[in-house]
Amino acid sequence: MDNDIVLQIKGLSKSFAKNKVLDGINLSVKKGTVMGLMGENGAGKSTMMKCLFGIYAKDEGQILLNGKPIDFKSPKEALESGVAMVHQELNQCLDRTVIDNLFLGRYPTQFGVVDEVKMMKDSLALFDSLKMNVNPKTIMRTMSVSQRQMVEIAKAVSYNAKIIVLDEPTSSLTEPEVRKLFSIVNDLKKQGVSFVYISHKMDEIFEVCDEVSVLRDGKMIVTKSIKETEMNELIAAMVGRSLDKRFPDVDNTPGRDYFEVRGLSTKYEPFLKDISFTVRKGEIFGLYGLVGAGRSELLESIFGIRTISSGELILDGKKLHFKNCKEAMDYNFALITEERKLNGMFGKDTIKFNTVITNLNGYKTFGVLSNRKMQEAADREIKIMNTKCVSSDELITALSGGNQQKVIFGKWLERSPDIFLMDEPTRGIDVGAKYEIYQLIINMAKQGKTIIVVSSEMPEILGITNRIAVMSNHRLAGIVDTKDTDQEALLRLSAKYL
Repeated sequence: MDNDIVLQIKGLSKSFAKNKVLDGINLSVKKGTVMGLMGENGAGKSTMMKCLFGIYAKDEGQILLNGKPIDFKSPKEALESGVAMVHQELNQCLDRTVIDNLFLGRYPTQFGVVDEVKMMKDSLALFDSLKMNVNPKTIMRTMSVSQRQMVEIAKAVSYNAKIIVLDEPTSSLTEPEVRKLFSIVNDLKKQGVSFVYISHKMDEIFEVCDEVSVLRDGKMIVTKSIKETEMNELIAAMVGRSLDKRFPDVDNTPGRDYFEVRGLSTKYEPFLKDISFTVRKGEIFGLYGLVGAGRSELLESIFGIRTISSGELILDGKKLHFKNCKEAMDYNFALITEERKLNGMFGKDTIKFNTVITNLNGYKTFGVLSNRKMQEAADREIKIMNTKCVSSDELITALSGGNQQKVIFGKWLERSPDIFLMDEPTRGIDVGAKYEIYQLIINMAKQGKTIIVVSSEMPEILGITNRIAVMSNHRLAGIVDTKDTDQEALLRLSAKYL
């Protein structure tokens, strides 16, 4: 075996009942390199990693670490052996401090008592070595998704991990934070740490990876040096066909002024300050800004989740009065949240349940819920969204992240909303499915639906909107026409009040 190869997967296969999810997978990761791993949602990426970490038992094949066969029985065993994973959906103790999350399960002790002085000293040294500005005493719940992700990366490093799997690590990061992450990855590469980098973002794969592998339908389609391939080849390998463009034509025609936010400020932290804008009927209105700028908080305020201290919401000339999201839904508002696992779905229930839950009154016959109507709704949205699943009775957690997002989209489409608020709607979705989502958004706008969409991906916000409002430090920094702006202008506005 090549001495440079740290991790080698040979002939890995895994089936669930008659469904073969992985079919003879081979993968090698060299010391001090980044292996990109791409594939459509449901291609087998997560299953492959779960086999590596002992969450699933493999059916066939062998996994070698530094030339020695391994068969981890749990993620803890993998972590203690120097193999770590930073999940897209973070699993952290949100009501505990950063220190607690770093040392959970391995608290240092002195004379039988937890050594808090050592924990603080080691935490500060760890964050300093990674050039991260994190207060170890901060409660995790008070931190942004991006900050919590950085803590998880630091935790992996603290175990002296030699292999770190990053699963969609930039899905909640802004451009400056992405640059910071890449800087950390490059520094760790120089120290001999290897990475498996799972991402749907082509630009990042070409920037940070040394090699790239593509999975499709459980088979390894291609593994190449990043210098010997290009974007169209990878897309064709992923989806089995060539995609001419990353974004469809934004050919909707916005109509009259339809929804107005006038002087909106919020009652509790983080305080939004005097925000005003008007969105037209059938318009795709983007919200951009650095993480922490107030984009999600603005959507939550419009949807009745956060308390407005002053200001007005006006829909089609009429002032709206609602105190919670149920009343917002009665006015035909819909919201796709940023963190689907935390507050976007019922993880312990089925695809059918998650599809119909927001529109139960629409499935009643003589006041009684009709199972037939609910089944028809679930099957309809599976077809419309092209969701990969066995049946609507499958648990939503059995789906890949992107297919979970499709179910969430479908549940709101069942209500046919007039104002559709979307917070990072394509987070964790592959390039083929993203195109489908973009087309869906544009088609909704052409039908007269008004879309307000938050995205941290600059190409995306520029690729699918009519206008873009830029937030900075909880204020509105400016509004630009998409066709007349560029990335530099958006970044300049996003720094306006910093």
